[in-house]
Order: sequence, then C-alpha cells, then structure tokens
Amino acid sequence: MALGKKAKRQTKILEIVRASGFETIETLSSLLDVSDQTIRRDIAELDSTNMARRTHGGVAILNSLSSVDYLGRRSAANPIKEKLAAKTAELINDGESVFLDAGTTCEHIALALRNHKGLRIVTYNLNAAHSLKDCEDFLVAVPGGFVRHIDGSIMGDFSDGFIERFNFDIAILSVTGIDENGIMGDDNHWEVANAQAAMERASRSLLVVDSRKFDQRGLVELGPLSDIDGLVTEKLPENALGPNLSDHTTIHLA
Repeated sequence: MALGKKAKRQTKILEIVRASGFETIETLSSLLDVSDQTIRRDIAELDSTNMARRTHGGVAILNSLSSVDYLGRRSAANPIKEKLAAKTAELINDGESVFLDAGTTCEHIALALRNHKGLRIVTYNLNAAHSLKDCEDFLVAVPGGFVRHIDGSIMGDFSDGFIERFNFDIAILSVTGIDENGIMGDDNHWEVANAQAAMERASRSLLVVDSRKFDQRGLVELGPLSDIDGLVTEKLPENALGPNLSDHTTIHLA
C-alpha cells in the first residue's frame, strides 16, 4: 500500500533528524514546505509512538543505531585524530579565545589543549567542555539547550545569537565532508549555522579533518575551502582538488 502524504512527510522528518540527532520546527517546516503547525502535529504523533522525542522548539531522535554509529566514529582512526589534535594544538597560542566545533576530532583537540594556559573556549561540544573542566585558568562557555544523546553536543535554536556574543582569535571547525570542488558540508543545519557564525566572528579559521572526509558531501553546505585560513589533515586528496588547496589555504600536515 502506498504511503499517504502525512506518512511520507513523517518518514522524511525521521530521515532528516536521524542525520543530525536534533532539528528545529522552523527548519523542518522550511525543508518540507509545510506550516509550523503541521510539523508540530507530526512531531506529537512521532513522540506518541516513541519514534522520536518532542523537545522545546524541535525534535530529537531516539534510534539507538545512531549512537552505535557515533561510538564507531569515536574509535575509528583514533591515532590519526590524535595526530591532528596535536598539530592543531601547536597552532593555538596561550591566552587565545577559541571556538571549538562539535565532533570526535574536536574532542581530541580539547584533550590536546589541556597543557595550554589561559584559553577562553566557546563550544557546544559537551564532551570537549567536560575534558577541560579541571583546567582552572581556562574559561569555558557552553550554550543552553538539549544534550544530543548521539555525541553529547548541546543542541538548540541557532537564532538565539549565542555565538554572536563572542569574538574569537581562532575558530576550529570539523565537517562531515569536502566534495571534489572543495565545498565543505555537514549533515546538520544548526551546526552549519553555528560554524558560519563562528567564522564571521574569528580572526582566523582552521578546518581539521582526516583524509577520509575528502570526496564526501554533507547534506548542508558550509562554504568553499577558500573561506578558511588553514587546513590540518594527515594527507591531501589524490584528486584534482589536492594540488589546488595551497593556492588559497595554508596546509598543515600532521
């Protein structure tokens, strides 16, 4: 039997939220071209059947497979991520103000920063913030919101202007993928909006990714590599993008 319009829409909502862990009503309404009221009703039905959890202003996913996938990402390529984190830490000076993105790579970077002095860090990566809690001369700021069970990120409405309250010496970013044209992308509209806001408020921005992220494409476009000041990776891509990267981006090989 063919799915009705509502069932198709709710299936699409689950697909979107599984990719991000959390999404706002406003974003879902825009993506699916329906009213906020329609999305609220869909979320209420999904919540009543335990397929998703209704939150203030949005919906979170309950599917445990997403958490399993994330645990796999945490263990994958750990030696490489540790090398990337060590190289990144070398590029951050004591006393600087730092935006630290979500994701496992930035968790490793937070650990690598523990020997620094006087850093001021803004992040919605709760795991990263927790690893810095004993650094008594650090100032660590996190937004209010909901903890995403998949990876411990604090999710909320990016329109609240939290990131815009700060100025950064450096914004540390990590993305889902970089396609063959050098376009950075992530799978979460909220994370992309925060990353863009941080880049606008930062004196310099640094993208930190392992080489598996090349030739991958995120659901939401963040922007071209020319928007960042530096790239930290362990190996450049072997496609046509590789030789052109240094034309507009400082390369740091871990």
